[in-house]
Amino acid sequence: MNKLDARFQLDYPGFRFDVECTMPLDGTVAIFGTSGSGKTTFLRCVAGLTCAGAGYLKFGEDVWQDEQTFIPIQQRRVGVVFQDARLFPHLNVKQNLEYGMKRIQQSDRRIQFSQVIDLLGLETFLERRAYDLSGGEQQRVAIGRTLLTSPKLLLMDEPLVSLDRERKKEIFPFIQRLNQELQIPVLYVSHDINEVLQLANHMVLIKEGKVVADGPIQEVFSRLDLPGLVEPSMVGSILETKIAGHESKFGLTRVEFEGRSLFIPQQALPIGASLRVQIHARDVSLVVGVPAASSSMLNSLEATVLEIVESPIDQYAMEVKLDVGSPLLAMITRKSFHQLNLQPGQKVYALSLIHISEPTRLGMISYAVFCL
Repeated sequence: MNKLDARFQLDYPGFRFDVECTMPLDGTVAIFGTSGSGKTTFLRCVAGLTCAGAGYLKFGEDVWQDEQTFIPIQQRRVGVVFQDARLFPHLNVKQNLEYGMKRIQQSDRRIQFSQVIDLLGLETFLERRAYDLSGGEQQRVAIGRTLLTSPKLLLMDEPLVSLDRERKKEIFPFIQRLNQELQIPVLYVSHDINEVLQLANHMVLIKEGKVVADGPIQEVFSRLDLPGLVEPSMVGSILETKIAGHESKFGLTRVEFEGRSLFIPQQALPIGASLRVQIHARDVSLVVGVPAASSSMLNSLEATVLEIVESPIDQYAMEVKLDVGSPLLAMITRKSFHQLNLQPGQKVYALSLIHISEPTRLGMISYAVFCL
């Protein structure tokens, strides 16, 4: 499998940037962390915009940086999409897009103009100027211009940070299609967990200039030390599910994963569609023995206790890692832990509430649902 190997060290006043990680060149990799953690510095080092004195970077079989080598950005064939669109105001959309194509020789073009127009839905405003476009439309044009340079690697530095919630929802489907249809690996920098859960299949978590977690997104979010690394409201297991049916009169959708099923707030998706579901650890309750047949808890999953640790963020809580076909995290009180006498290998049932209102607001409900 093609991969990116990176090691960078940089010293700034009061801040040391020292990262080392390996990531697949397949799908979208999220570079996640709070503001000031070093995410953009990492992206600039990969692009060749910043040279780390002590650095190593290998893209597939090509070494872009080592003790003797530093390949400049124009030879790395990377495309960079910034926080602001940076369109040329004196050119219309078509001319902005054509500028990207003119930056490379025709023999190196792997992506066609018509592909980008169709992929990003740009056909209706090719003759419009940048100032006549919404923020989301401008970012789509900026992405298109970058794609038309036929990059080997696409770097996106918080491209949605300046957009409101509705504009973000508008542009998400286009970003999701990039790797699926063009097979260009994407490094996506963000401090917004909502974006990461919707877009990424691999995650590099950077904190205070260091990589503190790295791996497939489901594995990272099933780590028991995760509450000490991110905001508590972000902690929750991720399940890859498919739509199995709808119960419209109750406002519910049934999804399936690993031979199990769950009810979630109703989704406007067809049966068979893939769906990524996050279950927040604080919303999972555990039952020893068979749960009551009559209960307001619609979801009950038979589970096996894998690990138990003290919560890194709450001295009166315990973190429990469960196997429900996929990893599932639960945060329970110390008293509950002692009353249940939980042990690794023990069989339990994991229950979780469903909240019908606002089904896509991360942190406000027990199920945060993301279309794939």
